[in-house]
Amino acid sequence: MSTTTFDPLTTEDAELLIATVRRAAEDAGVTVSVTVLDAGGHLLAFRRDDRAVLISGETSTRKAYTALQLDAPTADLVDAVQPGGLFHTLPTALDRPLLFIAGGVPVHRDGRLIGAIGVGGGAPEQDHGFATEAVTALV
Repeated sequence: MSTTTFDPLTTEDAELLIATVRRAAEDAGVTVSVTVLDAGGHLLAFRRDDRAVLISGETSTRKAYTALQLDAPTADLVDAVQPGGLFHTLPTALDRPLLFIAGGVPVHRDGRLIGAIGVGGGAPEQDHGFATEAVTALV
């Protein structure tokens, strides 16, 4: 019997993701919060800029959680929750409410979902860009 092994998301990976977002956000003049979750939805790392709006921390966490639960970038899910969309009636009585705003991106390694990153505080397109840039830097 063969077992497939893979490298899980580590705290070092999470620190690289956060550092990448931090640099990109600072270059854009934006203050953001960043949350990194492992595949089980456990918090690996979190950063909130002192100038960021307090709610951006909860927003980044919910974006990461949504990307992890649905294994899709939250930016791709916005239309699905509109009336008539696939997830329009999706219940939100999960462990943590989902958030369908751009900025949450799943993290894969060797084709397996190993975690997710959420960015909150900038415009949705900025948050998505920062998160995507960080995931690309990790690979």
